[in-house]
Amino acid sequence: MSSIALAEQPEVRCIERQIGRVLGQEPGPTLVCIGSMHGNEPCGVAGLRRVFDRLAERPLPLRGEFVGLVGNRQAYAAARRFLDADLNRHWHAHRIAASRAGELADSSVTEDRELDALRRELEEIFARARGEVFLIDFHSTSGDGPPFVTMSDTLRNRAFSQYFPAPVIVGLEEEIEGTLTDFVGMLGHVSVGFEGGQHDDPRSVDHVEASIWIALRAAGLVDEMCLPHLTQSQMCLDEVCRDLPKIFEVRYRHPIAAASGFRMLPGFISFQQIRAGQLLAHDTHGALHAREDGRILMPLYQDQGEDGYFEIREFSPFWLRVSALLRHLRADKIVHWLPGVSRHPALPDALSVDRRVARFFVLEVFHLLGYRRHRDGGKRLVVSRRKESRRSEED
Repeated sequence: MSSIALAEQPEVRCIERQIGRVLGQEPGPTLVCIGSMHGNEPCGVAGLRRVFDRLAERPLPLRGEFVGLVGNRQAYAAARRFLDADLNRHWHAHRIAASRAGELADSSVTEDRELDALRRELEEIFARARGEVFLIDFHSTSGDGPPFVTMSDTLRNRAFSQYFPAPVIVGLEEEIEGTLTDFVGMLGHVSVGFEGGQHDDPRSVDHVEASIWIALRAAGLVDEMCLPHLTQSQMCLDEVCRDLPKIFEVRYRHPIAAASGFRMLPGFISFQQIRAGQLLAHDTHGALHAREDGRILMPLYQDQGEDGYFEIREFSPFWLRVSALLRHLRADKIVHWLPGVSRHPALPDALSVDRRVARFFVLEVFHLLGYRRHRDGGKRLVVSRRKESRRSEED
């Protein structure tokens, strides 16, 4: 039998960090789910509450540990994306180091204190884990659209993401830094994001709940035959995603600032097809047009946020299979032998590429090998891989 703990009163729940916890008697994997890293995205917390309430009514034979947490408690209570700073852009190495040194607990920045408390909670969970660790960070979008998964492109993240009948987006980590999933991934754990749908759409809560039941099976905490909600959950996501390709890559992110005057044209939804040159938005510099044929992702229809929209395109599963083969063959160990490619003199796990020598499909080739992050220095391109744990490297 598993033991379960739930927050007691609804009025207290909204500011308590822990939504619920189930601890199995036998060792096994750990699944951590985070809701409301952005306070105006309530579907993650609501979906987790549903699952923990159902588990309290009908316990399951669960192995390991399942924990649900609120990400940004203060912003969630205020129903705002953030109060002082975006908590999901806050997880940089220097700030993590400051938190571990005890320098953020009394910070005047709300999200510093939230990061400090959440980091300590997460690292306590990771330290007591009795098996592999999986984390899902739940979000929603201001524009309409179906649910989807975001991930840093590691083989273990890929394997976990394939269980969800929803599109998977790769390449966001190239464009966005300081995310919770990046921090957790750097510790060597499986770490993905799940976008449930539009902020206030009741279906977004359904999508989150469905993804949690699927995740309990995918992470290995519960056997499939013991999950009465599994088939219904898979159908819930498949119904809204069945006509979409499985894999997309990010081609462009349009960043915005508070003074940019960004305004998205009305009516766009995530995964809507767009044409090169199509008018998408306006800002103080004028009209903003699509850079190439593809689809739009997460068009911004709210006041807070740093991302106006993303342009994405379908990525063939064939290339994922090629990529997996290259990584299993450790092709990254010899890629610096190629003409125009050398190890970066100052950055570990980074390569410097002379564009004048290595001209064709440079970034695409390195993406296949797991080099997703890059800096463009004109004639030279710097690509790097995330530093991963030994377990991740053994993928």
